Amino acid sequence: MDYRKITEEDSNHDDLECKSVNEIIKGIHSEDFNALKAIEEVIPVIEKVIEKIIIQLNKNGRLFYIGAGTSGRLGVLDASECPPTFGTDPGLVIGIIAGGDPALRNSIENAEDDFLEGWKELKNHNVNSNDFVIGIAASGSTPFVVGSLKNCQQNKIPTACICSNPKSPITKYSDYAIEVVVGPEYITGSSRMKAGTSQKLILNMISSATMIKLGRIKGNKMIDIQITNEKLENRACRMIQESLNINYSKAFDLLKKHKSVRKAIEFKKHNE
Repeated sequence: MDYRKITEEDSNHDDLECKSVNEIIKGIHSEDFNALKAIEEVIPVIEKVIEKIIIQLNKNGRLFYIGAGTSGRLGVLDASECPPTFGTDPGLVIGIIAGGDPALRNSIENAEDDFLEGWKELKNHNVNSNDFVIGIAASGSTPFVVGSLKNCQQNKIPTACICSNPKSPITKYSDYAIEVVVGPEYITGSSRMKAGTSQKLILNMISSATMIKLGRIKGNKMIDIQITNEKLENRACRMIQESLNINYSKAFDLLKKHKSVRKAIEFKKHNE
């Protein structure tokens, strides 16, 4: 398949080593605006992806992110933030990275080049047609990701991709292709920059909007937040206090008793 490899094209900026720090960071900042503009162009397809994910999760399905390198790390990051933020089961949103957990901190040579390994990882999780799989690859050609989506489609598992090269191989195996074309990177080929930024912002949209529509947010508050430290305990108390119009001490007592903002609010309202 012929496609334009924009992520590998020469930067619009040159002689970087001769620039001042101020010039460098202003150049990077200006390029980041291109990422924001590119995301705006693909909001309609992001919306369709989210609507389909909601359908799948309401069928007791799961959401998978699969990627390599920076893309894989961002997928794992978004997945790992769902339980503490939205109170979800760790198995609801799952991030898979080429090379496994060691690849979160280190580059695992050639891990992304195995066309079948990603599908093996998905099968280890018993992936099925109730699930939804998003392949993340700035280039759109990473074998680990492309192979995963190809096998998903062959097994009637709905798919999407997030990539930065239009009409790249990954789009062939995606029911929904989020082609966020951010342009050449400030440092030529360094797709951890604008491409990575766009991926992170899109993943924020996908997980947050999905969880809001699944009832994991009340008003604008994280009602199902996991209370794992003093800061979050204080936040939880304030949510209970505001929702029930009670003082902090009573909110604290309810939280201690029910260990959950949602349960504390529901108990109090049902027993008034």
